[in-house]
Amino acid sequence: MQSLRPFCPRGHAIVAADRDGIIRFWNPGAAHLFGYSHDEAMSRSLDLIIPERLRQRHWDGYRRVMETGKSRYGQGDVLSVPAVRKDGATISVEFTIVPLQNNGQMIGMVAIMRDVTRRFEEMRALKRKLAEFAGASIEKP
Repeated sequence: MQSLRPFCPRGHAIVAADRDGIIRFWNPGAAHLFGYSHDEAMSRSLDLIIPERLRQRHWDGYRRVMETGKSRYGQGDVLSVPAVRKDGATISVEFTIVPLQNNGQMIGMVAIMRDVTRRFEEMRALKRKLAEFAGASIEKP
């Protein structure tokens, strides 16, 4: 009999971290998205995938959620942020967070993420073209 594995579309990364931001779960989708194997990511800080320039902001928010159990992002809300891959490339990810609690105490967080880099770049190019068009239209008498 084949072993059963949890279903996860290839494009969805699931990462769980404890209250200190240490990775405790890293699925095959996360390995594919970020380039780190399960063994490379486990027991490492979330800094592994957070761009250095955003780390302070991330950790301020993360600690606040761990202390209060509340996030300004509700369950089901989709957040869009840059992330960094093992090869150093910056990608755009959308994700939903799910708080992990035990007896009312925050013990960590799960994020379900997907790569939206291509869509983000297409939107940026479209906005640039719209701005150029608007500028050209204004300049004509």
